[in-house]
Formats: sequence, C-alpha cells, structure tokens
Amino acid sequence: MDVGTAEILDDIEETKKRRSGRLGGSNSGSGGGNNGGGGDNSNDDAPDQINRFDSQKSRILTFFLLLAILMTFGGLIAAYVVIATNNVAEWKPFDLPIQVWISTIIILASSVTYHLAQTAIERNNHQATKKWLIATTVLGAAFISSQIMSWIALTNRGLYMSGNPYAGFFYVLTAVHAVHVLGGITALGSVLLRSWLPTVDADSIKQRAALAKVVGWYWHFMGALWLVLFVLLGFWK
Repeated sequence: MDVGTAEILDDIEETKKRRSGRLGGSNSGSGGGNNGGGGDNSNDDAPDQINRFDSQKSRILTFFLLLAILMTFGGLIAAYVVIATNNVAEWKPFDLPIQVWISTIIILASSVTYHLAQTAIERNNHQATKKWLIATTVLGAAFISSQIMSWIALTNRGLYMSGNPYAGFFYVLTAVHAVHVLGGITALGSVLLRSWLPTVDADSIKQRAALAKVVGWYWHFMGALWLVLFVLLGFWK
C-alpha cells in the first residue's frame, strides 16, 4: 500500500512539473513575443529617426554653406563698391556682352523649372520630376556655357583683368559664381539620381522631398545672387 501510494504521489508531482513547465514556457514565449514586438517597433522607428536626423543635419550644413558664400561675395561686392566710388583713373567700365543678358534669362528659367521639379517630387509625380530636373540641369549647363562665351567675347574686345579693375572684378565675380553653380549642378545630379526610379514607399518620398528642398535653397540662392551681380556690374559702374 505504501509503495503504491508513493508511486501515485510521484506521478502527481511529475504531472504538476510538466504543467508548470508548459505554463512557464508559454509565459516566457508570450513575454518574448512582447519583447520581440517592442524590438520590432524600435527597429521600425530607428530608420525614421535616422532620416529625420539626416534631414536636419543637411538643413544646417546648407545654411552654413549659404552663409559662407554670402560672406565671400559680400566681401567682393564691398571691395567693388569702394573702388567704383573712388573714381580712380584705371576704372574703365564697359558695356556688358549680350551673353550676360542671356545668362540672366537662363538662370531665372532654371529657378522656375526647379520649382516645378520640387513640386512634382512632393506629389510623387515621377515623369514630371524627371522632366523638370533634366530641364534644370540642362539650363544650368547652358548658364555655364553662356558665361564662358561672355569671357571669350570680352577677351576678343581686348578686355583683360590687368590694367582695368572693373574688368578684373567682372572676371572674378562671374567666375566665382560659375564655380558655385557647378556645385549646384552636381547637387542637381544627386537629386536626379535619387528620383530616377519611381517609388511608392513613403519614407523614400520624404527623403527625396527633403533633399530637393535643401538643394532648392542653394539653387535659388545662386539665382538671386546672380541678379545682384548683374545689377551691380551692369548699372553700378
């Protein structure tokens, strides 16, 4: 009787252990599921946090870049105004070549086409995005070509940097501006490459729009700066 009772008690204890093991396994599994779910949420949020950080960082870098460009041209323009108002004998203004007027029209048109491209990116209109970005890039290249043609026209007229401070400022101001426009064309290329293929992913669309926005700041700034140089060189002699 004692032996039988002991066997029954052992069976009961073994059954309890199995049940407790199963309950513990299910609890730990559910706990693992909760932890795993939390892990998935954190992983899903991580790319968004990175994208927001990169977007904010790009805005800050672009702001400081534009500030540095503004200070550079501010110093050059200030020197131009001082020398122009001193009425020195070497200061010999000349009529701007027609290519400068053409350059002005081109860069204004490029600002319009870029605005249309940026709007298309925000609306995820893929075909319009490609069309207007390509148009802006072509206009940027045409602006550089027009600038080169203006320099050639001046040299054909015998106007060089030496001996005439006005000519020197013309070459320096337009050349430095052209270099920055080349940088803008490179940035346009990055926007075009990112937007070349269509997408329906919301994060990709946000990234493209954020990049297009900061590049737009730079591009429109270059257009506004050119208008200042155009008025300065053409009408403040």
